[in-house]
Amino acid sequence: MNVARAESLRQVIAAEQIQKRVKELGRHISDDYKGQTIQALAVLENAFIFMADLVRALDVPVVCQFIKPKYSKQAGNQTEVMEIFFSHEPDIRGRHILLVEGLVHSGVTSEFLMNDLRARGAASVKLVTLLDRQSARRVALQPDYFGFLVDDVFLVGYGLGTAEQTNRNIPYLAAAPLPS
Repeated sequence: MNVARAESLRQVIAAEQIQKRVKELGRHISDDYKGQTIQALAVLENAFIFMADLVRALDVPVVCQFIKPKYSKQAGNQTEVMEIFFSHEPDIRGRHILLVEGLVHSGVTSEFLMNDLRARGAASVKLVTLLDRQSARRVALQPDYFGFLVDDVFLVGYGLGTAEQTNRNIPYLAAAPLPS
């Protein structure tokens, strides 16, 4: 890691705290899904490290899949339009879906995905996020499981990156200067 960049980071949540909380979430989710198979659907990129650790903490069968939201602006329009791509169209009818997020901010993406998954016939849809930024919520959404409540500080590490996509490999969560 770039030494100058690392010096500008302030640790907010230690790696040990994260691992302890992920194990707790794994136990809670496993208890809720005892005797069932979970189809975990991670939202890339922020959720990839959380997803890996979380599924290893689960004591129930789990199928792992990934989706990638893509934000783009339409020509002549100043508003952003979100497109969500599935790596392949998952068969979710009758399945128990666990939507995995690294950080829930406005809640718009998570709410859209959960409604879409329900409409496509999922038996159940629950949301787990490592970080919940309730102060930024734009929709009435409450994760079913969350690791930590966070404020509006810009966070990197444990899968969360900068605008340049760096610092995702840091094992802890750190406050970073806002992107310019």
